[in-house]
Amino acid sequence: MDSDSGMRETHGAGGDRQAAAPVPRPARPPRPTAPPMPRQAPPAARGSVSEWLAARRPKAQPGVWRYEYVPRPPQQDTSAIGRKLLTWMALSFLVGVLLWSLWRRGTLPYQWAPLKIFTPDGWWWPGTTTPRESNSKAWDALVVYEGVAFALLVFLVGRFGAWAEGIRHFIVRRPQPARAIVAAVAAVGVLVFVWPDALGLSWRPLPIADPVLSLVVLITGGYGVFEVPVLAYLLYALITAAVLWPFARIGGWLDVWSARRKKEAPPRPAAQPARAAWAQLREAGQDRAADVLTAEVAGGRMNDVDCARVTHAWRHTADPAAFAKTVLKQGAGAWAHPSGQRDLPARAAAHDLLVGQVRIGSYASDERNPYALRGAGVALDPSLLGTSLLAVGPPGAGKTAGVVRPVVESLALQALTGQCAVLAVCAQGTPLGPDDAYDVVVRPGDRASVHDLDLYADTTDADEAAGFLAEGLVGDLESVDTGRAATALAQLLGPYREAHGAFPAVPVLRELLEGEPEALADLKGRLMADSAMRRELDARQRQFGTAGDPGPMLADRLALLDRPVFSGFFDPAASRPFSVRALAHHPLRVRVDLPEQGHEEASRLLARLLLAQFTSVVRGRAGRSHFACLVLDDAARTVTAETVRGIQRLRSAHAGVVLGLRTIGEVAEPLQGPLYAAVGCRMAFSGVTTWDGRRFAEAWGTEWVETEEVAQHAVFAQQPLTRALHKARQMVTGKAVTTDAVTVRKVERERWSASDLAHAVPPGHAVLSLTTVRGEHAPPLLVDLRG
Repeated sequence: MDSDSGMRETHGAGGDRQAAAPVPRPARPPRPTAPPMPRQAPPAARGSVSEWLAARRPKAQPGVWRYEYVPRPPQQDTSAIGRKLLTWMALSFLVGVLLWSLWRRGTLPYQWAPLKIFTPDGWWWPGTTTPRESNSKAWDALVVYEGVAFALLVFLVGRFGAWAEGIRHFIVRRPQPARAIVAAVAAVGVLVFVWPDALGLSWRPLPIADPVLSLVVLITGGYGVFEVPVLAYLLYALITAAVLWPFARIGGWLDVWSARRKKEAPPRPAAQPARAAWAQLREAGQDRAADVLTAEVAGGRMNDVDCARVTHAWRHTADPAAFAKTVLKQGAGAWAHPSGQRDLPARAAAHDLLVGQVRIGSYASDERNPYALRGAGVALDPSLLGTSLLAVGPPGAGKTAGVVRPVVESLALQALTGQCAVLAVCAQGTPLGPDDAYDVVVRPGDRASVHDLDLYADTTDADEAAGFLAEGLVGDLESVDTGRAATALAQLLGPYREAHGAFPAVPVLRELLEGEPEALADLKGRLMADSAMRRELDARQRQFGTAGDPGPMLADRLALLDRPVFSGFFDPAASRPFSVRALAHHPLRVRVDLPEQGHEEASRLLARLLLAQFTSVVRGRAGRSHFACLVLDDAARTVTAETVRGIQRLRSAHAGVVLGLRTIGEVAEPLQGPLYAAVGCRMAFSGVTTWDGRRFAEAWGTEWVETEEVAQHAVFAQQPLTRALHKARQMVTGKAVTTDAVTVRKVERERWSASDLAHAVPPGHAVLSLTTVRGEHAPPLLVDLRG
C-alpha cells in the first residue's frame, strides 16, 4: 500500500477497463501533510497519544466500551449492612459500659483472682485486695491491672461488636478529606478522656495513661524517671502518639500528607508506556523502527489513526525488514490512505481505534439492566456489525444522530487505517459528515456531482447484472416473480453486450423492455444469425404481450430513472461511474445522497439496487482483509427476499449492513420475521408502536425470573383473650388481623414485552441486543443514547 494505484482501480472485477478507469475524484485543495486535529474530543485528543496508547482495555462483554473500563464491584445492600453494623456496635458498646461499671464496683466474680496470683501476698492485707499502707508497689499494680482489664474489655467489645468492619464501612470508605476529618474529631474526643486533668476537666480519665505510668514505675523501681522533665514529657508524648496512631491509620492522615507533598513537588518524567514505546517491534528486533515511531508519538506528529494504521500493518506484515524500511522512510505517514488523509475533518463521537469501537451511549441505571453493567459505556465494532444491525424507531428518536452517524464515522476512520470500507446511503441533507470525510460522494440527479453510479456493479456477466436490476426494479412487488424478471432482463442485456461491448443505458434498456420494434431490429441485426445471444433475444420477443410477461412492469419501474433530472446519469459509455465492487477490494469511504425530494420512488429503487449489489459483491470477493459495511439510513421498502438471504450470509464474508427503519411496517409482512432472524443486532428506539414491539419481543424470546407472591390470610383466634385483643386492634386500625404468606417461584417471561417497548422506554433511550460473529450474545438492555 505504498502507492495509491491499487485504490484507484474501482471498477471491481479485473480486466483492462479496471486499470484504465480510476474513480473520478472531486477537485479539492491539496491535502495537509500533518494530520488535522479533530474538533471533538475523542480519547486520543483529551490527553497525549502516549496516554491513549497506554490506557487499559480489558476484555469485557460484547458491546461494552473497553477504553479504561473498570468492572463494578459486587452489589451490596449498603444501607442494610450499615444498619446491622450500627446495631451490633451500639449493643456491644452498651454491654461494655455495663461490664466496666460492674468492674469498677468490684462486683464481678473472681475479679481480683489473677492479680492475687501474679503478685506477692505481702503486698495485701490478708484475705483482701487492699494494699498495705507502706507498699506503694501494690497501688501501682492495681492501676496496671485495671488498665489491662480495660484493654481486654475494649478488645472483646471491638471483636464481638464488629467495630473493625464498622469503622471501615462508616469512615475508611469515605473520600478524603472527609475521612481524615472524621478520624481527627474522634481522636480529639478520645484525648479529652485520656488527659482530662491537662484540659482542666473534672471527670475521671480512661485507664490508659495511668497504667502506663505505673508500669514504668514498677519496672524502674521508683519515681525518679519523672524528676527529669525531658523524660517525663517524652513519656507523655509517646502515650499521646500511641493513642493517635490508630486514628491516623483509620483517617489516612499519612496518605493525605503524601498526596499534598506530591502535588506540591514538581512532576517527575513518567516512564514510557510499553505500547507507546512499540514494545512489539522491539521484541521482534526492530529497534530502529520502534525508536522512530516512539519519537513520532512523543513529538505529537502521530495521532490515533496513525497508531492504529501502523499497528494493523505490523500485525499483517509478512516481512518485518520491509516493514521497518517503510517506517524509517515515511515515519508516521507510513501506509497512509491513498486520499492522503490521516484523520477526519471533524468527529461527532468518541472512538477507540485500537479495538475499532465507537461509543454510542451508556447502559442505563435501570432495574432491567444487570447491576454489573449499569453506567458502563455502550460501543459498536466490526465484530458486532458483522452480524448486521437493525434499528427501528420513529423520526426524531435518534437513529441518525445516535447510531448511524457514529457508526459511519467509525468505519470511515477505520478505512483510513486500511481495515474497512464503508458505503453510506442516505437522503440529501442527512448530516453524516462533510464531503471531505469521504473519498467518493455520489449525488444522482445533481449536475454538480462529480461521480456517477454504475447500475451494473462493473460486472461482465449478464445474468449477474440482471439479478441486481431485477431486485432493484421489482424486488418489492409481490405480484412480480423476481426470477422471471431477472431472466427477461438477461435476455436483453446479454445480446446488447455482445453487440455493443457494454451494457445499455437506461433509455435504451427501457425501449428494449417495452418492445420497441426499431430498437429490437437494430439489436438483432448486430448479432450473428447462429449466435446463442440471438436465440436469447428471440425468446424474449416471443414473450412480449403474454400474460406473465414482466417486461412492462420492468419498463414502468425503469422509467423512474429515465427522467430529465437523471439525464446523463447511469450511462456506462458516457461516464466513469462508481461501482460497488470497489468496496470489495479497497478501503473506500463512499456516500450516496439520494434525491428523495420529488423522487422518492427512484430513491427507493436505487437503495434496493445498492443493497442487492452489496450483498452479492462482497460475498464473492477473493480476499477478505478488510471489513465492508453498507449503512442505509432509511431502509424503507429496500429489503427483498433475496437480500434477506444475502444479509444472513454476510457474517462469513467479513461484511455487514446497518438498516434504519421508521417502523417495521416498511418491510413486507412475509419478510419481517426472516429479517429479524437474519440480523444479529437489534435496536428498538423510544416511541416504537406495540406492533413493532411485538416483533422485537418475539425475536428476543423469554427468560426465567423469580417472582414473589404475597397472600394475606385472616387470623381466627380461638382463645377469648386473643379474640378480644384482635377485636381491639381491628377497632383501632380499621383492618382485620391477617398474616402474610409469601410464595417464591420461577416463571418464564418475555425479556421486553411489546407494551414495555412502546411505553416504558424513556426519550433518548433504546433497547439494544447484540451478537458477535463468534456467536457471543448480549441480552436486550436499556441504553441511554445521551450518556
